[in-house]
Amino acid sequence: NLVRCVSSRVSLVTEISDTPGSLHYFLSTFGKFDVNLTHIESKPTPKETTTFQIYVDFEGSLQDPKTNSVLNELKTGGKCVNMLVLDDKSVPWFPREISDLDFVANRTLDAGSDLQSDHPGFSDPVYRARRTELAKLAQNYKAGHVIPRVDYTEEEIKTWGYVYDYMKKLQKQYACSEYLNIIPLMEKHCGYGNDKIPQVQDISAFLKDRTGFMLRPVAGLLSSRDFLNGLAFKIFFSTQYIRHSSKPLYTPEPDICHELLGHAPMFADQEFADFSQEIGLASLGASDEEITKLAALYWFTVEFGMLRDPVTKELKAYGAGLLSSCGELEYSCTSEFRKAAGMNEHKPGSKFNECWEADCAEVPLAELYQFDPNMAACTTFPITHYQPKYFIADNLNEVKIKLRKYCSDMPRPFHVRYNSDSGHVWVDRAVKRKDHIAASAY
Repeated sequence: NLVRCVSSRVSLVTEISDTPGSLHYFLSTFGKFDVNLTHIESKPTPKETTTFQIYVDFEGSLQDPKTNSVLNELKTGGKCVNMLVLDDKSVPWFPREISDLDFVANRTLDAGSDLQSDHPGFSDPVYRARRTELAKLAQNYKAGHVIPRVDYTEEEIKTWGYVYDYMKKLQKQYACSEYLNIIPLMEKHCGYGNDKIPQVQDISAFLKDRTGFMLRPVAGLLSSRDFLNGLAFKIFFSTQYIRHSSKPLYTPEPDICHELLGHAPMFADQEFADFSQEIGLASLGASDEEITKLAALYWFTVEFGMLRDPVTKELKAYGAGLLSSCGELEYSCTSEFRKAAGMNEHKPGSKFNECWEADCAEVPLAELYQFDPNMAACTTFPITHYQPKYFIADNLNEVKIKLRKYCSDMPRPFHVRYNSDSGHVWVDRAVKRKDHIAASAY
């Protein structure tokens, strides 16, 4: 595998005597040679009472004269024993700066006119050509550039308007207050309405001013790793194509109705934006097993999360998969009420066949759980049916606090911080990024 060095760091572990002045001597040696420490840990040496272990990362390389001066001083000073310079930690590739997302964005698992045979637009050559046209716009986009504006057709606007009006009625009853409070502002500043499709560039600028999040066009589905990595940079990958007009209330994939009616408004809420980025930062360099768990956490919060209204105690949706679904929004938010009434199943309404590719049959009521990241991370989920399980929180701050603790408790080979001014991720130790081949879709 091709290996790329993320940053110039040296990692060192040693033991120093547990005597006055030893730690001061150790740390001052780095200052003596003008070497900057980026990470330090200490703990008692196992089965030893006269020394303790020190682990440090510092800026430099083994070819740097300053590094060699530090190492020689520590070796000959008589206070350090069993000193070992560690090899760089090898981790799956991850973007180090926001421009790296140009590479990530084009690793789509499908795009353009590559539709499945059961897609409503599969046999429509005009629709397939339009998808290819919009896919090329996304593929040619580069970080920092203005997002191309799309001249949507009359048919596309009509489809959008139908979905917008239909969902707005449901959202008024079942969406969380944070969502309902932001929609009027997006109607005022972003062009939301039933008479035109808002432009991704206008929404991205609006979100950046409120929470720092931005949208970036993407041609199709990304792997879970690549998609979550974007969140670390406060970037949400958004499609620009719309579902086929023959089924305006159904889509087998994320489209602009899902992105702009489901996701975008919630990214204007600071707490929602904060915990979304928290998941993204935890995904950088994470193992495949950890990515699977983080993807599940994303699914049960950002996509299908629910809150309990503090006044009415009713369930309200904040997840985009619910807020943009004509059938599942009502199903999820009324499951608790129906169970309390002694019902075991949900009978879909007359619009069900328009919303979902299934027979109009009864659906078992969902199981509801208080949000627990450790449980949610290990819970499997379907992507083509109503969710059998939902996780409920009292408010978005609860979600943020619990997700932050989960991510901080993850076994991490390094720690990262994002600098929004430079668009770079800071890494606290030497790591090497292996090439990563995208796998599971998100």
